[in-house]
Amino acid sequence: MDTLLKNLKVEINEKIFLKDPESSDLGRRIVEQSIQMIHEMGFEQFTFRKLGKEIGSNESSIYRYFENKHKLLLYLTSWYWSWLEYQLIIKTMTISDPLARLETAVSILTREVVQDMNFGHVDEVTLSKIVVEEYSKSYLTKEVDEENKNGYFSIYKRLVLRLRDMIVAVNPEYNYAASLSSTIIDGSLHQHFLKRHFKALTDCNQEVTATDYFLNLIHLIVKPT
Repeated sequence: MDTLLKNLKVEINEKIFLKDPESSDLGRRIVEQSIQMIHEMGFEQFTFRKLGKEIGSNESSIYRYFENKHKLLLYLTSWYWSWLEYQLIIKTMTISDPLARLETAVSILTREVVQDMNFGHVDEVTLSKIVVEEYSKSYLTKEVDEENKNGYFSIYKRLVLRLRDMIVAVNPEYNYAASLSSTIIDGSLHQHFLKRHFKALTDCNQEVTATDYFLNLIHLIVKPT
């Protein structure tokens, strides 16, 4: 398993970038530093000019990789979903019991992220915080339908459908597997957001995790009686 993880190359839709940032040291520095800056200042305040100053490169060099900062956000969030999907596949591939497999998948998709040392230029912990805070900005746009047609959200959608199939495997009679799957994945982001910013609106805290909540939910809704 460790060998598989070390050989992992996260695949992103090539339409999102102009030049693959994984192909050069500058590209990797763009990804690495943009994660830190977006987390620290927020997506609205982040600019390529500020990023270029931070990495000691011309702003124009960043535009050779990404058309604009929206495409960069799409790249970062796609990277996160692809990385999470790989974790899901590796950790569930040997589990034969459908309920145990679903429980493991839900735990992976809702837990607090820990650092993955297989990717030195990507801070997955900080990236997960960006996804919680900023992911909705990648699709709440007028261009969402066109970008969806171009496959910009294909990794996220594939992840939702993987979880949907696991729900169906546990209870084929449950009629809302896709809705529940997307609710778990998006709802996890929302619960983490509430825990940070609107504590009175969630039961998640230092003792109760989002994983606890969603495991309870699937046991109540999906687990056959």
